[in-house]
Amino acid sequence: MNKLGNIFQAAYIGFAVFFIYLAITNWGIPGGKSYIYLLVAAFAVFKFFFNRKYRKRFETHYKEREEKLKNK
Repeated sequence: MNKLGNIFQAAYIGFAVFFIYLAITNWGIPGGKSYIYLLVAAFAVFKFFFNRKYRKRFETHYKEREEKLKNK
């Protein structure tokens, strides 16, 4: 599960970079969607940090739970 979480974290950063690139390339085009691309990139960065925080929290929770079960 940890490897899958790391893959998703890398994917969120990859999507953020991709949408920032799209926003920059479409910046001067009238009727462009640069602001939407920037919002999606900001959301991807938010999801990256949010998922990283909660994945670490769950990992420590499961480690503590396993240690309690071993000590009983």
